[in-house]
Amino acid sequence: MASSSPLNKLVLIFLACFVFAFSDNLVAGDSDKVKLNLYYESLCPYCQKFITEDLAKVLDSDLLTITDLKLVPFGNAEVSDNSTVTCQHGEEECKLNAIEACAISTWPDPMLHFSFIMCVEGSTKDWESCVPDPTSLKAINDCYSGDLSKKLILEYANQTLSLEPKHEYVPWVTLNGEPLYDV
Repeated sequence: MASSSPLNKLVLIFLACFVFAFSDNLVAGDSDKVKLNLYYESLCPYCQKFITEDLAKVLDSDLLTITDLKLVPFGNAEVSDNSTVTCQHGEEECKLNAIEACAISTWPDPMLHFSFIMCVEGSTKDWESCVPDPTSLKAINDCYSGDLSKKLILEYANQTLSLEPKHEYVPWVTLNGEPLYDV
């Protein structure tokens, strides 16, 4: 795994430049938004730091108005021929990846699911305390305990494993489909 410090700086610099480019019109239409995709895994310390510190700062600014954020919780996991998922940091990571996938499905609004994921990544031992209400907790638990979580994770696996070029480490960030390499 690579240190994420230069990558963090690249994301912040790029997005800052993007703001200057659109300074007359910070509220962009959907087609004008930069597509920021984050491919990550829930128990990776580099991903946790990137989400809770760097990406949180980006999204706490006007940059969200020009950004189409997509979080993909799969990372360096592997899928066997029988569709069994094995995560780099063990079963707990697979569980949290699935919980986060269910949160993304429950709250399609990126700010809602990002707030939850940022909370989980900051305190992975008690994810339920990050859920704002009992109805949402039930929806996430129903998703996780049913077939939907496996379907979502396999979709994220396909998205991650189909990246061109392939991801080399996590967190892996793409802007409009182009990777930001750690330089």
